[in-house]
Amino acid sequence: MHESDPHSSTPLVLRIGHEELLIRKRYEVISIANDILVALWFMVGSILFFWEATTTEGTWLFLIGSIELAIRPAIRLSRRVHLHRLHGPSRHDNDSEQDF
Repeated sequence: MHESDPHSSTPLVLRIGHEELLIRKRYEVISIANDILVALWFMVGSILFFWEATTTEGTWLFLIGSIELAIRPAIRLSRRVHLHRLHGPSRHDNDSEQDF
């Protein structure tokens, strides 16, 4: 394609600083670890529900899993606040809400 072609596309260049990439990676790792814990609490809790003698322990694990589910949005909010402090409000208003 030539420069004069109105349908030519120019490459999109995103400039993200080293600090921002580091922050994003750290929060992603924290989020992944949290998701693994949620899965473990609910799987083990479900298994414990098969026997009457371990139902109470299973219930406690379900409660812990539910608390971990509440932590997930707190991690995302912490990340947004951290990035906001780093760059200001306008730079990250369009961040994907489904990133982690």
